[in-house]
Formats: sequence, structure tokens, C-alpha cells
Amino acid sequence: MDSSLVGIVIGFALVFYAIFSGGDLRSFLDFDSVLITVGGTIGATIASYPWSTVKNIGKVVRTLGASTVLEPKAIIELLVGYAEKARREGLLALEDDVDAMADPFLKKGVQLIVDGTDPELVRSILETELSFIEDRHNANANVFDTMGALAPAFGMLGTIIGLISMLQNLEDPSTIGTGMAVALVTTFYGSLISNLFCMPIASKLRSNSKAEILLKEVMIEGILSIQAGENPRIVEEKLKAFLATSRESVSRTQAGEVYTVDGNE
Repeated sequence: MDSSLVGIVIGFALVFYAIFSGGDLRSFLDFDSVLITVGGTIGATIASYPWSTVKNIGKVVRTLGASTVLEPKAIIELLVGYAEKARREGLLALEDDVDAMADPFLKKGVQLIVDGTDPELVRSILETELSFIEDRHNANANVFDTMGALAPAFGMLGTIIGLISMLQNLEDPSTIGTGMAVALVTTFYGSLISNLFCMPIASKLRSNSKAEILLKEVMIEGILSIQAGENPRIVEEKLKAFLATSRESVSRTQAGEVYTVDGNE
């Protein structure tokens, strides 16, 4: 089971446990508050992004736990195998393997070198496509960042609406407590949606994106090494070192240091 789903389920379970242990669940249910918080968040998000980005969000959520990114070890073994075959039989021998490649990015790169494309042009084409992939990933994560920022704001807006309505009906002091509780429910919904749904999904999308971008960078280096006719053992060591350096970059960045790989922060 995906860690994101596990975390979200645990979070909601603990919140509902706290609700049941300290009060009545019915006090936290208000349909108007749901309309204000959820409806307002969705509406403002749609207004903030082009439809081409927003329409894919449901698909992004459904496929979040079904990662299609290959493991680094599998990628390296695959590329080393291609390097051995190309060294023995020539680059044209890889044409038989192109159709069986599951990853479109790898398939395109190998096809380019089989077609005899200039190495610099191969790198340029693949890095340009990689840049577009990264931009698309960031756009999806930004949508959830925006929803995470908007949900508490609409929750507060719902609370203000509820307080205004309550203050207009102060003739009966016995209703003040109930009215205040209903007014605060929208703030509760906004915080819950933001912190247990939107923000975790945005973080997971960025984490998955970094892993996929890293592996595609490894593919580029491997493909170019194969085209250059490098020894398969050298190819393997180069790609392993590339992954180790990238992991070191992540750990140092998390520790607050600035560390660059290939001149990029």
C-alpha cells in the first residue's frame, strides 16, 4: 500500500478518534460549511489554472500510489545490457529492443542513437523533453499547493459568514454557543482539507517527480555512453556514481547546505 494513502488514513483516523472521544460527530457535520469550503476551494483553483491542467488532477490522484518509475538498479542493469549488446553487435542491433521498451523516454533516446543522431543533438532533445516533463509535474503539484492555501482561507470565510449570521440573531442568548460551533466548523474543514489531503499530495507529487527526473537523467547519461561505445563496466560505474552523487545532493540540501551536481543547484 502506498505510504501517502497510509498516512492520510492514519491522520483522518486519529482526527475522528479525537472527535468521538471528546464530543459528538454530529457537531462537526454541516452541509453549508462543506459547500463553502470545498466548493470555494475547487472554484478558485479552477479559476487559477488553465483547464488543460485542472482536468487531469483526478487522474493524478488516482495514479498517485501506482508509481511507474523503475528502480535505479533495474535501469542501470538495463542500460548496461544495452551497452554490452551495442559493443558486441553495433548500435543497429538495439533496434530489435526498441519496440519492447516500456519507458517512452528511454525508447526515444535509444531510437535516436540507433538512427545515428549526433550526440549533442540527442542530449539536447532528451533534456528538452525532460524539462517539459518536470514542468508538467510541477504544475500538478502547484495545483494542490494552491488548494492547500485556499482551503483554510475559505474555511475562515465560512466562519465569518456564520458569525455574521449569529450576530444578527442575538435575541436568544441560548443559541450563541450552537451558532459559534457551526461557524467554526468551516475553519475545521479548511484545515483538515489542507493539512491531511492537499499538502501531503503536493509533497508526494514532488517527491515522485524528483525520483523520476533523476532516473531519466541516468537514462540520458547511459544512452550517450552507449552511443560513445564505452566499456559496459565503465558505463555501470558511471551510472552508479551518478546516483550516489544525486543522493548526496539531496541529503546535503536537506541539511541546509547548497550542493550542486553538474553545475546545477
